[in-house]
Amino acid sequence: MTSIADQAERYLQDLAHPCAQPSARQCLVCFVARAVEELGCDETLRWAQRFREVRSPTATGLEHRLAEVGAFCDCEVLLNGYRLARHLLVRDLATDELEAPDELPDCAGVRSTSARPCGHWRRRTTSVWDDAP
Repeated sequence: MTSIADQAERYLQDLAHPCAQPSARQCLVCFVARAVEELGCDETLRWAQRFREVRSPTATGLEHRLAEVGAFCDCEVLLNGYRLARHLLVRDLATDELEAPDELPDCAGVRSTSARPCGHWRRRTTSVWDDAP
């Protein structure tokens, strides 16, 4: 079991990481995707909330809006909430399926206080759990 002091130290180390700071004009989903890739998901909306703290403090309904798309933690923002736009997907030649590229493109950008995704992302119309038996 991890002590509170260890958890606090890990939290502060994560916040000091360059990925924990949204860049100018970076959108919420691009920021969360990169933070989760680099620093992981702790089963909370830590990175989405960090984005709001730094870039869009007036986005008081962010958690509610994310919950509406099935995103109750940062990794679910990508699993249930948003997917890459079709024009950014690459075709796997072995399976002929479209999939995400190995590396995400730079964010297309949003206005400085927006908590919305950029043009690289589309809201998922169904949850990944809709196909479950």
